[in-house]
Amino acid sequence: MWAIVDRVKEKVGNFRVEPPGLFRGRGEHPKMGKLKRRIRPSDITINIGKNAPIPECPIPGESWKDIKHDNTVTWLAFWNDPINPKEFKYVFLAASSSLKGQSDKEKYEKARMLKEYIKNIRAAYTKDFTSKDVTKRQIAVATYLIDKLALRAGNEKDDDEADTVGCCTLKVGNVECIPPNKLKFDFLGKDSIQYVNTVEVELPVYNAIGQFHTGKSKSDDLFDKLDTSKLNAHLKELMPGLTAKVFRTYNASITLDEMLNKETKDGDVAEKVVIYQRANKEVAIICNHQRSISKSHSAQMSRLTEKITELKGVLKELKIDLDRANKGKPPLKDADGKQKRNLTPEVLEKKIAQTNAKIEKMERDMQTKEDLKTVALGTSKINYLDPRITVAWCKRHEVPIEKIFNKSLLAKFAWAMDVDPDFRF
Repeated sequence: MWAIVDRVKEKVGNFRVEPPGLFRGRGEHPKMGKLKRRIRPSDITINIGKNAPIPECPIPGESWKDIKHDNTVTWLAFWNDPINPKEFKYVFLAASSSLKGQSDKEKYEKARMLKEYIKNIRAAYTKDFTSKDVTKRQIAVATYLIDKLALRAGNEKDDDEADTVGCCTLKVGNVECIPPNKLKFDFLGKDSIQYVNTVEVELPVYNAIGQFHTGKSKSDDLFDKLDTSKLNAHLKELMPGLTAKVFRTYNASITLDEMLNKETKDGDVAEKVVIYQRANKEVAIICNHQRSISKSHSAQMSRLTEKITELKGVLKELKIDLDRANKGKPPLKDADGKQKRNLTPEVLEKKIAQTNAKIEKMERDMQTKEDLKTVALGTSKINYLDPRITVAWCKRHEVPIEKIFNKSLLAKFAWAMDVDPDFRF
């Protein structure tokens, strides 16, 4: 569970090897149902310091595949994936380790750097929408889609991989032109999550997509002159280290920052948390982070409805009691025929206010639950939102950070906790 790195004890991430079993895969994976064989020590390469003792092999009579001393990488061990032998499974340090925190911070700083370049980048690709050179035109349109819709770049898939696409690998059939200037996207993205979205685009983009459709069948590549490596090479010319993922991180973080700044009003903590969740939902929609509706959703909703009805009944009785108290009459008997206590109008008014507040809070919770039932908020918080935006917002508006980040995120983002309250992305 622990590794010593530069004389500091650091926690190791997931070090458990999956047991043998049937492979499920996500979505309609072509290798579904294949047998995952057991991983043995002889499959595993270990990476340790030059003078470190070699860890003992836990299975008698077996030995590790290889021992490396590579201090330029961050993995501690790896083995080939038994289902896709071209892929590897790695053991890394935990998310809360200083190495991971450092690379996280660098990732968000790179996304902030894009802020300085974005105007020129947008101007450049807008100019290329009408370029005579088809490759240039395709690069411009693909960059526009990655910027505007936060699409992933997408890479070529072999026949034995799930048939998912990203921006560069879109087929003609995935994008439909709807006059005068709308595009309807329908494709399977990462993890076989369906992306369906109709968007209004600039007219030159609409026309260019129409031209890319010409003379092709539905299964042909939309961007036939383009692949991920060409696109990323072009992006790196625009800004050092720029990739499609940096656009996603930038657009997610800037959306959160702007929405929180615009929407947050004075109110209690619960209201501010709802505003945060709304902003987080916008980001999750931009990034297409979906989840299926939980099995308990309808039960939770009906429980809340029952409680609200119950409270409204209590409220009605309190109002009758207040009315009688104001006239100097005793309260009516309760449902069991017992005489209720005689309360002063002030006490009854206080009780009415408390009950109203409870009903409001429950109705707000219900609305939030309903709004977020198909949206996965966690993914963007873990991977795309600069944590400093959240920490600074919490400090400015006196919201306890624990209301937004769970324990593991607090550990993962320890590096962001001392940010200045005035920090803006």
